Amino acid sequence: MVSEKIAQLINEQIAHEQYAAQYYLSMSAWFSAKDLDGIANYFRVQSKEELMHADKMFDYLNDVGGEIILGEIPKPPHSFENATDIFEKALEHEKKVTRSIFNIVKNANDEGDFATTSFLQWFINEQVEEEASASQLVTKIKMVSDNPSALYLFDQELAKRVFSPDATA
Repeated sequence: MVSEKIAQLINEQIAHEQYAAQYYLSMSAWFSAKDLDGIANYFRVQSKEELMHADKMFDYLNDVGGEIILGEIPKPPHSFENATDIFEKALEHEKKVTRSIFNIVKNANDEGDFATTSFLQWFINEQVEEEASASQLVTKIKMVSDNPSALYLFDQELAKRVFSPDATA
């Protein structure tokens, strides 16, 4: 049902999502080492969400008869300049993921693959939300990073985030 080209792009996206999970886990470890467990929690949850996205794409590709070929996952960086650097890198990574998903949609549209286009609409909506959230967090970390009391409150805010798989995912 799905072309080899679209299957290849989805396989690449699965690898991108798995890399994102590792990248966010590395960010979580950085914050955990700084005893900012709330922010570490935020990135742990983010990591779990990326794995859920990879699983969703895996299942879709399997459902439409595409060959699943898992790609190599590069080692993510583990050293970061500071908290602001991490949040800025997270935002840039979300933008990269958005571009990749848009590329799959464009190719699916070009091929008249309406099933894949429909499937990816969930991811498009998710990426709008992810980029908006990441952008807000960049703004917040820039406001609080030099203020220990504000950083403590920010850490407490992000500690409240929990992983809850979307029922439609």
